[in-house]
Amino acid sequence: MKLWLPILLCFTTITAFAQDKEVSGIVFDKESKGRIAKVSVRNVTNGKSVYNTFKGEFKISAGMGDVLIFTKPDHYADTVIIKNFSPLAVYMRPSAIQLQQVTIRDTMLNPQKRLLQTKSDYNRIYGSISTNDFLVASPGVGAGLGIDALYNAFSRSGRNAAHLRDVIDLDYKQNVIDYRFNKTFVASVTKLIDPQLTDFMLKYRPGYYQVTTFNEYEFIYSIRANLKRYLRNPRSFDLPALPIMPPPAK
Repeated sequence: MKLWLPILLCFTTITAFAQDKEVSGIVFDKESKGRIAKVSVRNVTNGKSVYNTFKGEFKISAGMGDVLIFTKPDHYADTVIIKNFSPLAVYMRPSAIQLQQVTIRDTMLNPQKRLLQTKSDYNRIYGSISTNDFLVASPGVGAGLGIDALYNAFSRSGRNAAHLRDVIDLDYKQNVIDYRFNKTFVASVTKLIDPQLTDFMLKYRPGYYQVTTFNEYEFIYSIRANLKRYLRNPRSFDLPALPIMPPPAK
């Protein structure tokens, strides 16, 4: 009996050391040195797994010699073998290049701002005379014809102003098309480069209604559909060659 007692105590001590303990640590990004969250921590030895916290911290049951695997979709997996129970600092290498934040400022006026600027530059044709109604109301008299409106409609200067407003309106609609159907956007959708990119954009330029009513999915789908037509026959819609005129007879 006395002989078995030391052996039993020794076995109990060994079993206690063999039991899993809790291993803790923090997961960092190897490039930025910042903490990263949503990392899966799996102990392949005992089959247990956890996710770290939003602060990058984790705790998992593990024993000496256990293998921990850290995985995250945008980082390369990392493996750690437990050699002691000190807190771990795990550095995971990102699988994609982390670009620095770039602030893009609107150096080009959007179509609405350009239209307002144009109206400001040509305030005379967008002034009170150009917006008067033909019918005006006079106190105690009733409705009558507006002299300013009639002059604006039938005078030469009035007709010129109306024509210029039409030109400005047409120019505004073309600016709206250019603002959405631009080279950077079309190149990202079609993967074309010049001169094919410019040729495609000239031949399959969308209309104002399409640009202003299509959502992003519909707009991209229409560009890709036109791209298929263009690739099947790049020479379609080409302008005929100018005829060679014979030199004038002497």
